[in-house]
Amino acid sequence: MRHLLLILGDQLDRNSALFDGYDPEQDLLWMAENDHEITYVPSHKQRIVLFLSAMRHFRDELKDAGRQLQYHQLFADKRKDSGKSFGELLSQTLKKEKPQAIRVVLPGDYRVKQLLEETAAEHDVPIDFLPDVHFFCTVNEFHKFAKGRKSLLMETFYRQMRKKHDILMRGDKPVGGTWNYDHDNREPFGKEGPSNIGRPTSFSHDEITKEVIQLVEERFADHPGQIDTFNLPVTPGQARRMLADFVKYHLNGFGKYEDAMWTDEPFLHHSRLSTSLNLKLLDPRECVQAAVEAYKAGTAPLASVEGFVRQVLGWREFIRGVYWTQMPAYAEMNHFDHQAELPSFFWDGETDMQCIRQSLLHVLKYGYVHHIQRLMVLGNFSLTLGVHPYKFHQWHMAMYLDAVDWVSLPNTLGMSQHGDGGIVGTKPYCSTGNYVDKMSNFCQGCIYNHKKAVGAEACPLTTFYWDFLDRHFDELQSNMRMKLQMKHVERKRNSGEIDDIRSHAKKLRQDWHVD
Repeated sequence: MRHLLLILGDQLDRNSALFDGYDPEQDLLWMAENDHEITYVPSHKQRIVLFLSAMRHFRDELKDAGRQLQYHQLFADKRKDSGKSFGELLSQTLKKEKPQAIRVVLPGDYRVKQLLEETAAEHDVPIDFLPDVHFFCTVNEFHKFAKGRKSLLMETFYRQMRKKHDILMRGDKPVGGTWNYDHDNREPFGKEGPSNIGRPTSFSHDEITKEVIQLVEERFADHPGQIDTFNLPVTPGQARRMLADFVKYHLNGFGKYEDAMWTDEPFLHHSRLSTSLNLKLLDPRECVQAAVEAYKAGTAPLASVEGFVRQVLGWREFIRGVYWTQMPAYAEMNHFDHQAELPSFFWDGETDMQCIRQSLLHVLKYGYVHHIQRLMVLGNFSLTLGVHPYKFHQWHMAMYLDAVDWVSLPNTLGMSQHGDGGIVGTKPYCSTGNYVDKMSNFCQGCIYNHKKAVGAEACPLTTFYWDFLDRHFDELQSNMRMKLQMKHVERKRNSGEIDDIRSHAKKLRQDWHVD
């Protein structure tokens, strides 16, 4: 055998560089479902269904195309499969097939890259990591962007990407004269709430997906999350249908309301394309092109289209670049030295904080909440509570269906928990309950008062916000973007109010057994 060609579970790209020069007479394609990759964090049941169903659909495509594929499958009955770890399965194949070399697209997880390198070294087989052509920006390109910079500003990177790929550009100027319409995309729904949301795109389960659901129900019954609400693309065709539906029905309202939240509305105008993108069922170029064409056709406003393009072309590519320029040290960063555990209600949603409960119940039911609930509700709460940033990342990896290490770690440890000290975000993203009240209806009917920081009615978000700023006062007062907030902390210190806030925060931590 010439090449053993590895296809990982998040690399289901029909245009992968792995197929360049592929010769079925000399090369063997290899895929493996693996118990360890499902259980090293307790994966949400729907996350298991998504990965395994998408992998099996890709497997059948490859076989139908006449490509030589060795596929290791899991079964409901553990006795029917090998039960071996990913490394053991690969070692087994290397011993038997004795390839001249291993080829694999750069993994989305540094841990997996290390495992592959170690396994290849054990068998004295060279391994070649190929570029992931799915992305607009290569790792080497981002290294060049980052080299010599004191800070990595996403906006600078985003503008370079717009220019390079000629997206929403008129010559060397941005269409509309403005690079960023973020200030137009922060509207709440108002007292009446969202209207004309419509039903989310739905897909019927074929035999492969039904088989996987049964497997998960039997083999991974103790994993978190519901399984009966699974309704996501597992093939490129389904992913393109979801993209088309988003552009037709939701892109128009996406920008204006992308930060808004509402009770019992998990999706609103968000695309839910992240799972399809991160498994490589959908090319990001298709997404950007579809949005830009909607603007040109006059069916979506520029602010919405630019906001969507910024997420795909800007933020997504930027985060991947941060991951590969900062790993492996990035995973160990803990800027505030936070050590707390996540409260148990993060796994079952059993809390009387309405904003937290709403968000967690959506995570349990769908493996999804949109970016503001991730950042300014769940992330905000974890940061100000003092949760260890890597533990928050591990929870994120377990519970969100779109979680892959390259995208999760910089978003959670970095952006959300400020564990990197400012590589991703120039200030901690935290707020009192006032922000939640402004952007949602979650505070209506909640037993807590978002304006209070002390007492039986005190909103824990508000309590922990002031407690967090007080705990890290010396650090945060030097941050120019935190000057106003720190003046408020000084006044609370001078009045003695901060002592009551500290005591209340301590009691809550004790009640939740997180310290």
